[in-house]
Amino acid sequence: MGATATTETKVWGGGNEPMGASYGKLMMWFFIVSDALTFSGFLAAYGFSRFKFIETWPLPDEVFTHFPFMHGVTAPMYYVALMTFILIFSSVTMVLAVDAGHQMKQRKVAFYMLLTIIGGLIFVGSQAWEWKNFIKGEYGAIETKGGSLLQFVNDKGERVKLDDFVVQLPEEREVLKRSNATWFQSEAQTPATYSVAEVQAAFKAHPELRVRTERIYQDTEADRKDARLEQGLNKKKHKEVLNREASQKMIDNSHIVVEGANLYRNEYGSKLFADFFFFITGFHGFHVFSGVIINIIIFFNVLLGTYERRRSYEMVEKVGLYWHFVDLVWVFVFTFFYLV
Repeated sequence: MGATATTETKVWGGGNEPMGASYGKLMMWFFIVSDALTFSGFLAAYGFSRFKFIETWPLPDEVFTHFPFMHGVTAPMYYVALMTFILIFSSVTMVLAVDAGHQMKQRKVAFYMLLTIIGGLIFVGSQAWEWKNFIKGEYGAIETKGGSLLQFVNDKGERVKLDDFVVQLPEEREVLKRSNATWFQSEAQTPATYSVAEVQAAFKAHPELRVRTERIYQDTEADRKDARLEQGLNKKKHKEVLNREASQKMIDNSHIVVEGANLYRNEYGSKLFADFFFFITGFHGFHVFSGVIINIIIFFNVLLGTYERRRSYEMVEKVGLYWHFVDLVWVFVFTFFYLV
């Protein structure tokens, strides 16, 4: 009789660690996968909306131009790049904290956790600062009765702020409230610095000004040879600039002055851009802030020697998984909002 070979197949027979992973790690992975699907849905909706309204979508280089303590200096995307570097660097310090935990080195874990917390706080603070500038605005614009957004440029194609040419007329405006308004109407936000009449009068008094619409043009070879474009619009993408006569017609059809961005209006372009920006970056910022709070709790537990007594720093590893996920999500948010 021939020998019979028996092959045993190892299967999980139950217990707390299927496939060598603890229950806590598995639950963290389940959360990360579900949250990744949520962010994917948001970014897919953003991409669809941008594709649909691509001709009026704001140009990131014209929106995110501020840098702290450098007022008046145009630094497109520089601070956003710095924010991204800080967040990615905090992911590196988290890796070092996890590695120190594997080696049971309490002081190193605490040190690298502290660096991670500082990086997270800087990022959240930077995002709040960026929101402030986005909401406040810089140049101002005007919206027509048909909903078109108009920005102002000079004869060289350079952007012009409302503050640079509009003068306030001797008239006081107050917020419309139910207590003092006709037909009990209320304004959704505080009045703009200037009224439509003030902008129209100032535009007539400055013949060198032109109106720039929301519409984006791709430069052609003929465009690049145009002297006007070489003065200030020689980019791969630029907004349509009307001649003086067409500009005056658009200004005469003005409806409201727009300053900054909110959920109702957006001086940079399509209103949907502001809606998605506030929602997606705010949702991600909430994740980062939550991660900072969790890291602080773990940090104090490390100082108290909780994990040293357990002879395991698995909690640091689990919160590290969450922190790496938050960093990875920001890479996609950064790409979608600022680079593409």
